[in-house]
Amino acid sequence: MEPQSGKNVLNRFCYKAKLNKIQRLINLRIAKAYCTVSNKALCVINGITPVHIKIEEIGRLYEITQGVGTQYDKDMEPENWIHPATQIKIIEGDEASLHPIQAYTDGSKSDLGVGAGVVIFLDNYLIKTMQYRLNEQCTNNQAEQMAVLKALEYIQNMEMDEKLVLVHTDSKITIQLLQNRKKHTNLIEQIRTKVQEMEQREWRVDFRWIKAYPGHRGNEMADKQAKEAAKNKNMEKCYMKIPKSVVISEIKEQSVKWWQRERTETAKGATTKTFFPKIENRLKLRLNATPKFTTTVTGHGNIKTYLHKYKIIDDPSCPCRKGQQTV
Repeated sequence: MEPQSGKNVLNRFCYKAKLNKIQRLINLRIAKAYCTVSNKALCVINGITPVHIKIEEIGRLYEITQGVGTQYDKDMEPENWIHPATQIKIIEGDEASLHPIQAYTDGSKSDLGVGAGVVIFLDNYLIKTMQYRLNEQCTNNQAEQMAVLKALEYIQNMEMDEKLVLVHTDSKITIQLLQNRKKHTNLIEQIRTKVQEMEQREWRVDFRWIKAYPGHRGNEMADKQAKEAAKNKNMEKCYMKIPKSVVISEIKEQSVKWWQRERTETAKGATTKTFFPKIENRLKLRLNATPKFTTTVTGHGNIKTYLHKYKIIDDPSCPCRKGQQTV
């Protein structure tokens, strides 16, 4: 059954009630709680999203990642992958290079935006600087990869007798993804394809990871270009696709807000609310539920006010003789 069909199940109250009942039984076991504790309180204690919200969350993710025309950054289709035997050449170490063309690439992400920067040297002389702006929701890794791709696209059209180029990046993730044949993200596969195209035109393309630190001229210049692009609101955006990590994060954030809104509107689990007023803060905690802990945060357990409420004992007084025994 597709997630979208699962969402439709919630339109029938009887199905929703059954799902909540199943989740409540699971929550009771996890929290080691008395059976009178509401499922709304149990979900908070266990840090488990209510089932109806979770189904909507999964359905929304499916719509975005499988839908047509979305801005989701899907992996490249298998028919567009390059042959797995094709290897990206990585040069280790910081020794001087004999490559006549050297490109330095960098990405930047801040509250101002996301940018990519490229500087290209020919025989140690600066010949080109480039700036590109991406969607604000793109990641720094996407900006780093866009910078590499744009550098290769420019270099490919240079008229050179010695077609030897070295691309510098301070992004270890980009280098690792280029070497990992199991990863086929859009930009990484575009870089691989571009390298293959250049090699077919007798170019040799090498990559090198460089540590990002002050004093490295090429890297500093690329970083400056990227930061300027990120804050330039007038620059047209060259890439709009949003990575799955950002999509999931936004959907989860919306789910937490929905969960918080429902919790605010219900009178159930009042004692638990005093301990965990905000769902967002509760989810940041790592808790190991025990019977005593659950009794404390719910008020349901082996305490006299609770036992008296259900007529199990006659007197709810605390042994300290200072009123009723509560949490």
